[in-house]
Amino acid sequence: MIRVGVMIVAGVMGFVLAGYTVFAYLIEDRFDARDNSALINDVEESAGPEDTDAGNDLNILLMGSDTREGDNADNNGDVGGMRNDTTIIAHISADRSRVEMISIPRDLQVQISDCTLFDGTEVKGWFGDFNIAFSNGGQQGDAAEAAACTINTVQDMTGIAIDHWAVVDFTGFQDMVDAIGGIPMCITSDISSKKAHLYIDAGPQLLDGKTALAYARLRTAEEGGVSGSDLQRITRQQELLRQTMRTLLGKNILTDTDQITQFVKAMAGSMTMDEDLGSLEYLEGLAWSLRGVSIDDIVFATVPWEYTEDDLNVIATDDAETMWEQLRNDEPLTVDAEGDASSEWDTGHDDSTTESPSASTSASASASATPDATDESSVVDDLLAECDY
Repeated sequence: MIRVGVMIVAGVMGFVLAGYTVFAYLIEDRFDARDNSALINDVEESAGPEDTDAGNDLNILLMGSDTREGDNADNNGDVGGMRNDTTIIAHISADRSRVEMISIPRDLQVQISDCTLFDGTEVKGWFGDFNIAFSNGGQQGDAAEAAACTINTVQDMTGIAIDHWAVVDFTGFQDMVDAIGGIPMCITSDISSKKAHLYIDAGPQLLDGKTALAYARLRTAEEGGVSGSDLQRITRQQELLRQTMRTLLGKNILTDTDQITQFVKAMAGSMTMDEDLGSLEYLEGLAWSLRGVSIDDIVFATVPWEYTEDDLNVIATDDAETMWEQLRNDEPLTVDAEGDASSEWDTGHDDSTTESPSASTSASASASATPDATDESSVVDDLLAECDY
């Protein structure tokens, strides 16, 4: 998701570059090519597109919407309302050298902030699950209103100013995955879930859009060590995002005009965002300033939590305030949530923490290395070859 700017710029340039490549190939042998570079004075290279926020750190709130309207109804059943089961704060450092992706558990107990809708309707908040904020704002089906109510809650909870926001819906996520040819994942145990309509064999798997969506939303399963914990689901979602970024960074997607066109179309048709993120000029500048960021520089973390007394939900620990302070001061994170709650939900708080049984530990450990590949098939093959289950 942090590569939205890069991919939009790539989509625009892809048409130009691909057209030029074909033209050059046809007439290359007719050119009278001469080297006179030694006779030409050097000039200072262009600084590239302007990042209008240069020198400032940025916080972008990313939200996954499960609105039950339109095409998304096929993925959700007959359920009214608008909710978000995925919320991530993407923090981009002022020097553009690192990105922190902070997942907020949907069941985190917080004070939901009051908010106002476009027609003046005031929605009062109360203390409860974090994702109530999005539902409060989305009661009229407007993603921008839902985002505003969520932003209010995040800002009041953290003291962090949210600079930009984006909401992506189910259908768009599915189409974006299909547009890049799927996401290579290491599945460490067979998964069988009637409710999620998900059946995956253990081992290296290339997930298409429909399967990736079901995997990201999975909460219950008859087989596969799935605990029902939202915290365990966050672990799967973060691994899915990490592999998506590795795939995008590793593929020379710019040379595939059909693929980049389909990706940009899927993205543009499924995302609601603030006006700056919706501006190609702004995205060009931001993407240019992030050109040096690799997968090594992208950190995934979760708000530090502990169980409520009734064991049904979670609350933020003191470490969460340390996390917020580090983000406010644009400092690298030194705290993270411990474990993914998979063992606690199954065995009743045995104080042990385990890796999610559906996410490969070896894939996570090697995720810092961007594949060195010359074509998209070798990128996928390299990622799948890392699977050790």
